[in-house]
Amino acid sequence: MAIIKPFKGVRPPKNLVEKVACLPYDVMNSAEAAEMAAGKPESLLHITRAEIDFSENIDPHSEEVYQKAVANFKSFQEKGYLLQDDEARYYIYAQTMNGRTQYGIVGAAACADYENGIIKKHELTRPDKEEDRKVLTRKLDANIEPVFFTYRAVPEIDAIVANIVQNETAEYDFTAEDGFGHHFWVVKDQETNKKLESLFSNKVPYTYVADGHHRTAAAAGIGAERSAANPNHTGDEAYNYFMAVHFPDDQLQIIDYNRVVKDLNGLSADDFIAKVKENFDVNEISEQVVKPAKLHDFSMYVDGKWYGLSAKTNTYDDSDPINSLDVSVLSKFVLEPILNIKDLRTDTRIEFVGGIRGLEELKNRVDSGEMAVAFALFPVSMQQLMHIADTNNIMPPKVTWFEPKLRSGLVIHKID
Repeated sequence: MAIIKPFKGVRPPKNLVEKVACLPYDVMNSAEAAEMAAGKPESLLHITRAEIDFSENIDPHSEEVYQKAVANFKSFQEKGYLLQDDEARYYIYAQTMNGRTQYGIVGAAACADYENGIIKKHELTRPDKEEDRKVLTRKLDANIEPVFFTYRAVPEIDAIVANIVQNETAEYDFTAEDGFGHHFWVVKDQETNKKLESLFSNKVPYTYVADGHHRTAAAAGIGAERSAANPNHTGDEAYNYFMAVHFPDDQLQIIDYNRVVKDLNGLSADDFIAKVKENFDVNEISEQVVKPAKLHDFSMYVDGKWYGLSAKTNTYDDSDPINSLDVSVLSKFVLEPILNIKDLRTDTRIEFVGGIRGLEELKNRVDSGEMAVAFALFPVSMQQLMHIADTNNIMPPKVTWFEPKLRSGLVIHKID
């Protein structure tokens, strides 16, 4: 069963939360981070992307930048931008997008659960990206940003969350510049905190990494490092845990994650379409394009036209967790044999576009000449994601896209 504990959060006072809160570090480059933090000395980006406090040519991974992050974190606490709660608590973090709200519980997940498979993953991680997050965590002695977890919904937990949301005033409640709403409650009643901890340990056998595989692996690695280095290790130390927002699976929605390719591998558009027709039913779409309506349907834009693709039954196996994925179908029957794209992680001819940008983004990138063809996919379901994790399979790269992204800076977990 999952171990998810309350913790003494470090967080901003109400009047500063909108200035402190920011998007996560990995959805922007340094220039974009600098622009977002301009005129905002309280922005957490001065800690998560501390290179913005230097000239443009600074190496974001230099020791100088890491030390600046440490200094800024200390300064934020001294200036009162961040204050630590006096008791260990859970927090409820809700997000609203397009009129739809999802409610998560912020708690401290156990590093041991990651090592023993209670926390399940569906993506591979890269050691270099893990190490980058480890370095910052070591320097700050804190999980500065949360990871995004899910679990199979538990009615008793849902009821507790609903009661708090309906009967208590949110600690934070604001709409960010992207139009998404962020709402945050502190679970102050200690009996409620105890009840939540008991429900997690008795009703939640597994949790699942939805977004943040590298941060999760890095946190677990830090826990292992510190436990090995501490001769008096008990297992109760803060470094044995890391911060995650746990959303019930029935409230989450995965957005499509689409593909654009720079060239047609020497083929004309007509020859390319002819080859696609060998394994797909292809129809030109005369009206305004719509997103694929069901699994194994695709939308394709090439040579100024949209096409609807339906995969033929020989191309997929719905009993197989991986081969039933549309990203697998596209790779196996289009990207690899026709376009000669063998490795999605390393091939520079393919790029990935989150569905939050809309299909117009795909069209624009082809019409500009930057790309030759675009593919829109039907999004993976939560059931598919959890089944893949439960069967110890690994998804292909760039399959899931979650929105809204968790805001950083609403709460921080210290590990010292």
